[in-house]
Amino acid sequence: MNTLDKKIGEMVAEDYRTAAVFKNHKIDFCCKGNRSLSEVCADKNLNTAFLIEELNAVTKPAEKNIIDFNAWDLDLLADYIEKKHHRYVEGSMPVLLQYLNKLCKVHGPQHPELFEINKEFTECAAALTAHMKKEELVLFPYIRKMVKTTISHQEISTPHFGTVQNPVHMMMHEHDTEGERFRRIAQLSNDYTPPADACNTYRVTYNLLNEFENDLHTHIHLENNILFPKAIQLERSSNVSTD
Repeated sequence: MNTLDKKIGEMVAEDYRTAAVFKNHKIDFCCKGNRSLSEVCADKNLNTAFLIEELNAVTKPAEKNIIDFNAWDLDLLADYIEKKHHRYVEGSMPVLLQYLNKLCKVHGPQHPELFEINKEFTECAAALTAHMKKEELVLFPYIRKMVKTTISHQEISTPHFGTVQNPVHMMMHEHDTEGERFRRIAQLSNDYTPPADACNTYRVTYNLLNEFENDLHTHIHLENNILFPKAIQLERSSNVSTD
């Protein structure tokens, strides 16, 4: 396939080091990973040759020692996402909420954007909490069940949600919502750049927000570009009962 025709989500799935290049150019490879490289270049008015050169530079074979998530079994990938990314979100949210509330009280009058950032992140925390529970209690168990029954050549009953595509589409829609929310937070915080009068807590909070967004991008990428498409394909190739 011509490089320009490749989907950027597929490129990151094949080699995650390309994510750094896309991030530097503010290209959303997780929620909007279904766009081709040529579409992205046109949208961002980027020189395609230079972008391909940057991508090639970070994917030299001699430097390739990254984890190949694309080769993982789906049940292992679901376990990893849950234990790595879900736990990170659960541990980070209370700290960030505490710091943002403190910043609003101390620095809010001089920096009113903090109130909007706090509002956006508070809504994000509530939405992600519910989102992750739906994955942990509904979607991921079904994916693990499909893997298990495929290995044992057994038939799997049709789930109450009909097809895995239904919860997948819901999760991807919610990913889009949180991706947009963090774009607003990044804009409000001037790409997490603290003002000149920022205290240490201010700087730490912005660093944590930036780290949280980076982890969220990886988290969404692993689901949107690897786990979800492969789960849909696995269901199509499995023996799913229509009873």
